[in-house]
Amino acid sequence: MGTFKIEGGHQLKGDITPQGAKNEALQILCAVLLTPEEVTITNIPDIVDVNKLIKLLSNLGVKVRKNGPGSYTFKADDVNLKYLESPQFKEEGKGLRGSIMIVGPLLARFGKGYIPKPGGDKIGRRRLDTHFEGFINLGAKFRYNKEDHFYGVESDKLQGAYMLLDEASVTGTANIVMAAVLAEGKTSIYNAACEPYLQQLCKMLNRMGAKITGVGSNLLEIEGVDALGGTDHRMLPDMIEIGSWIGLAAMTKSELTIKNVSWDDLGQIPNVFRKVGITVERKGDDIYIPAHKDGYEIQNYIDGSILTISDAPWPGFTPDLLSIILVVATQARGSALIHQKMFESRLFFVDKLIDMGAKIILCDPHRATVIGHDFESPLKATTMTSPDIRAGISLLIAALSAKGTSTIHNIEQIDRGYENIDDRLRAIGAKITRVN
Repeated sequence: MGTFKIEGGHQLKGDITPQGAKNEALQILCAVLLTPEEVTITNIPDIVDVNKLIKLLSNLGVKVRKNGPGSYTFKADDVNLKYLESPQFKEEGKGLRGSIMIVGPLLARFGKGYIPKPGGDKIGRRRLDTHFEGFINLGAKFRYNKEDHFYGVESDKLQGAYMLLDEASVTGTANIVMAAVLAEGKTSIYNAACEPYLQQLCKMLNRMGAKITGVGSNLLEIEGVDALGGTDHRMLPDMIEIGSWIGLAAMTKSELTIKNVSWDDLGQIPNVFRKVGITVERKGDDIYIPAHKDGYEIQNYIDGSILTISDAPWPGFTPDLLSIILVVATQARGSALIHQKMFESRLFFVDKLIDMGAKIILCDPHRATVIGHDFESPLKATTMTSPDIRAGISLLIAALSAKGTSTIHNIEQIDRGYENIDDRLRAIGAKITRVN
């Protein structure tokens, strides 16, 4: 198990460039299974979860060529479907949440797709019903082996259909879209997710020859085609990492410039950080955060009531940044209510922040009230363990702001979502050491 040793309390300074988007990569990489032709993808993040998926595709028979840092070419012209029923696949597939998204492309192109129950973060229930209900609507037969926790869908030929999704699931929408592009006839998906990463997938599929309209809305319409071709695709910067760097700058009173952030795809993120008092300036396509030497103050609502920050489907605020906002609020002037609607275990890391001296009242599994210290009482260094990716980066930000030397164990969770994070932090002045 890896460990970070962090000497906190130091101001940082400089430029930092966000990696390619993890959540986009997990969709885009699975889409290469839809064509026997070459697909070249750039700005792929070098992180554990993405590398696991690339290895899984290679084991499935996809030819993988690395062109350079973050650039790969894939060719799925000799897919080995027998691998799907092997003990190796059952072991490798369950270790990665994103592996669920190979099912839609495999079902569409080869008539069958299998997956063991995927793992991932321990942040609460993450249902797969939306995925499989969509496949069933397209005419697939579903089966589930309870003993092996193994899912399967099969169909001779998928048929287009109208469906109203029970939730605006990003991965569920992506999986159904990838199945529907090769189905016979027209598919309409209402209550579809419309995140920028899902839009990226749809635009890529259209370049490959798909016929998808309504991209960016919650009603996607898809005319099935007989086959898809190759394409080139560049992934967006990771909006969750961008939000992480904004929070880091505020908590350490640092002057940072976040480069090439694709402002138009950030949605509510800059505004939500402004509501907790952080100055977020646009300079071209960069974000500039000045050093908050006098701290920052949380805004109340017009009627004076406490600010509530909650997650919602796009264009609402992403749930992946609520833990960052919570940490930032611990040193603000004022109070905020953090409402995590989607996952019932994601706020359970706050006990570690309380150990560091933060004033947080965990109201229930979904809500926490934070009373800011206004930097009058800095967080104290401590030893902690990262429970998941987003809690891990939040604890890391807390440690970088705290006085003294903190230890974070189980940093493999952080590595799952953040590329070479210790090297990149050292480049802007952080005192962080990796111990294996």
